[in-house]
Amino acid sequence: MKLWDKGISIDKRIEQFTVGNDREIDIHIAKYDVIASRAHAKMLKKIGILTANELVELLTGLKKLEDQIDNGTFVIEAQFEDVHSKIEFELTKTLGEVGKKIHTARSRNDQVLVALQLYYKENLGIVKLKTQTLFETLLGLAETYKDKVLPGYTHLQVAMPSSFGLWFSAYAEVLIDDVYLLNAALKTVDQNPLGSAAGYGSSFPIDRELTAKDMNFSTLKYNVVAAQMSRGKSERTIAAGLGGLCNTLSRFAMDICLYMSQNFGFISFPDELTTGSSIMPHKKNPDVFELIRGKCNKIQALQTEMLLITNNLPSGYHRDFQLLKENMIAAFEDVKDILDIFNYSIQQIIVKDVDVHNDLYKYLFTVDNINTLVVEGQSFREAYQKIGGQVQDGTYKPDTSKKHTHVGSMHNLCLDKIKAKFPI
Repeated sequence: MKLWDKGISIDKRIEQFTVGNDREIDIHIAKYDVIASRAHAKMLKKIGILTANELVELLTGLKKLEDQIDNGTFVIEAQFEDVHSKIEFELTKTLGEVGKKIHTARSRNDQVLVALQLYYKENLGIVKLKTQTLFETLLGLAETYKDKVLPGYTHLQVAMPSSFGLWFSAYAEVLIDDVYLLNAALKTVDQNPLGSAAGYGSSFPIDRELTAKDMNFSTLKYNVVAAQMSRGKSERTIAAGLGGLCNTLSRFAMDICLYMSQNFGFISFPDELTTGSSIMPHKKNPDVFELIRGKCNKIQALQTEMLLITNNLPSGYHRDFQLLKENMIAAFEDVKDILDIFNYSIQQIIVKDVDVHNDLYKYLFTVDNINTLVVEGQSFREAYQKIGGQVQDGTYKPDTSKKHTHVGSMHNLCLDKIKAKFPI
């Protein structure tokens, strides 16, 4: 069944190419099409297209479909082009002429658009919650290991003293910036496009405020052309938000892989969280974090894909938009899995003691020792040259007793203030 079917047969190869794998992808947005169809039916009753009894019949039919979706028995068979044609077919099969009325005053264009907006809204909320869970885990680890020294590096060279508390809470605070972007994406999609029809509205006296309220949208995309133009723009904005979050997770995963290696040896994980080698029995590979790194890097490329598909399209609907769904939905599903597995794994991290008296870290405290001389009255340049000379002639002996007490430093993490910053 095709919603645009006018009784003309279409070439089977053309049909297969244009439909693609929409049926598989559309399972993810099936429940949102039901939600939007329910709101649309209520609106049709208000403007006199449906009777009270017809509305009850449609709502009952939609509830049955919703139950099938929830319990996993809803299937989009090969005879259907997408979820929208499947749902209308089931309503018509059950309710007869009443089922045929559900498409009045809407197009498949705004039907797809509103279902996607609802999917994006809910899943951005889920991603935010999972990000907050990881954020709180990291702050807990920062508190637990705040006194554990960790060498700090610049250019991958030993630089200055840091701590595990500083490391964990650094990634926690950067997640806040990622949530700012997710909130911007959420605000972008929280605008009801239903009623824009094919992009130019309808001659029916539809009530778009009613459907917006019923579906819990904060506002409308008022201009019907702008509503259709939001397709592509929404995906680019979301891809930027997910990409920013994945950038943080990818860098964190890289740190973990680095710090697990024998050349660093700062952390480890239980054996059951690592994998081995088929020929090297000593191996404990950080495959989980390598895959997180790879998946996150792949998701960061999504914004470019969304941009290249849509950047030179004129206003109005174009079939190119169909190509946005698959990788966008896949990215949401991957990000949710990544956040879950990251949070699960990082809670089991084994933090090791780092011997700062090891010759590897001999120069970790040169800056602290320069600062000590400055406090004693020397100029910074004089103190720098003195400690630098000791490093060069091999007479330098580190003093590891200096404390870093200013806001946000290793001995003053301000975890409570970081926690208070997390956006709702």
